[in-house]
Amino acid sequence: MAHPGIRGIVVITVLSLCACTPGGNNTTPTQTGTTSAGPGGMTETPSPDTETTAPAPPPSPTSLPQGPGRGSAELAIMVKPSASEPAVNYTLVCVDGAPAAESQHPDAAGACELVKNNPAALTPQPRGKDEVCTLQYGGPATAVVTGIADNVPVDSSFALRDGCEISRWNAARSVLGSAGTL
Repeated sequence: MAHPGIRGIVVITVLSLCACTPGGNNTTPTQTGTTSAGPGGMTETPSPDTETTAPAPPPSPTSLPQGPGRGSAELAIMVKPSASEPAVNYTLVCVDGAPAAESQHPDAAGACELVKNNPAALTPQPRGKDEVCTLQYGGPATAVVTGIADNVPVDSSFALRDGCEISRWNAARSVLGSAGTL
């Protein structure tokens, strides 16, 4: 219901951008409907000739794509098994999914395979407000992965504090190595 002190009509137009798809650059706004409010309350007036379902937002420019990538990476991996233990550091260099000679990772081939097959595991999405996680503790280990993978910056932290974080850790396990893990 509109505020009694507001006079006149307020029109709100909802616009959305068309998602860009490979091979297309359509960023023309489309109208999805209008809402008008007058002294008597809110009334929705759809625009059937222009109403469309809002497309999913495009991926964040800093997140790696889901699915296979090129498999090229230069990463620094730091795993701290616990507060009282020293950190374990690895260097991982992958070229087209294969480890380069300068890699100092205990399973460079497995880690490069993960970088090529699922680069998004290195940049997990932030936890959503409505995401429910099991209340389980996987241990005190933490890890940080920094560098670049498929020309995208990587700066991700991992922990084992609850079920969601354990799942993120397990998705990146090949890159994180086994120090201090379950």
